[in-house]
Amino acid sequence: MAGFMKAVTKKTKDEESNQNAQTNKWRNWAVGFIIWTIVGLSFASRSYFTAYRDGVAVNWKEVVSGFLIDFYIWGAVSPLIFWLARRFPIEREYLASRISFHFAISSIFILLVTAVSIPAYWYLGYPNKTRYPTLEVLFRDLITSPFMLHQGLIVYWGTLIAAHAFEYYRRFQAGRTRAAELSTQLAQAQLATLKMQIHPHFLFNTLNSIAALLHKDTEAADRMIARLSDFLRLTLKSSDVPVVTLGQELEFLKTYLEIEKIRFQDKLVVEIKIEPDALEAQVPNLILQPIVENAVRHGIARQTAVGRLRIRARRDGNRLLIKIEDNGPGLKNNGNRKRESGNGVGLANTRARLEQFYDDFSFEIADKKNQDGTIVNLNVPFRA
Repeated sequence: MAGFMKAVTKKTKDEESNQNAQTNKWRNWAVGFIIWTIVGLSFASRSYFTAYRDGVAVNWKEVVSGFLIDFYIWGAVSPLIFWLARRFPIEREYLASRISFHFAISSIFILLVTAVSIPAYWYLGYPNKTRYPTLEVLFRDLITSPFMLHQGLIVYWGTLIAAHAFEYYRRFQAGRTRAAELSTQLAQAQLATLKMQIHPHFLFNTLNSIAALLHKDTEAADRMIARLSDFLRLTLKSSDVPVVTLGQELEFLKTYLEIEKIRFQDKLVVEIKIEPDALEAQVPNLILQPIVENAVRHGIARQTAVGRLRIRARRDGNRLLIKIEDNGPGLKNNGNRKRESGNGVGLANTRARLEQFYDDFSFEIADKKNQDGTIVNLNVPFRA
């Protein structure tokens, strides 16, 4: 049954794809028809008003018909010019040979278009009815009428330039799409790397704490097991999501801190103060956990007094301000130079992910003024 449903789904998608391709094809032809009509009318108007200015009697209908026939034929062969632009582009390393090639090809196109337009114009009953569309008439018109050659060169090279512009735009868009895909893959890879760094160390400490509590405080061990289950559930739930709201990030962070509070018992006090309008801000997944773990591991865990951790966030206009403080020994007192510079593995990963996600951000780690402890300030654009 599942295989049948997959086959039906695939067939439906293929039909939709074919239908969209057909729709795009007709749309492109319609756009091309409008463009060539506008170009034909433009040339016809110029020719008509020039003749009128010089006192030459011409018929508007005949002039318009002649030019539209020419340009509709050029429109019919323009896909071939686009193909030649892709196959033989004018590039710096082949500049002379490609220009010579396209000049030769343009001459052939002018002959072909003229060979079709003269009979078509004649059979529609427009001027020169006494002149039959013979080869002699064709070549005589090409040789004695520089206007036809000049017009043909303008149309061919104008179409060639448009084809090159379209191809460059297509490549640019493809490059942007590829860059966006690579950027997403990079964010997912960094997130996966971060999780591989977090989970073994964290699970090792948590399981050790559970094992120790089982012999002293089974109720606390049960709570820790429950919180660990929530932690793993949230991890799996957001395993492939590179971006979450600050509210979702805090939900994950609170689960982590509840486990740490059980592990440290009365030695850890956590204060979280988040303004309501900051909760909907989009942030990279797991962006706060390494910072908080760093504060617990290098700050609070290294002292005998009660450790205090404060997490605050607020919106300031179009900015999101996040501050994380601890009352540990500070950067200079614990001798952790990597933490001071933000070059530890977890913090370096955090900084790299911030650079990948934001164009404008501030990530600062410093000692608190006039007291022990460390403060981390994160200033990023607010994205709802």
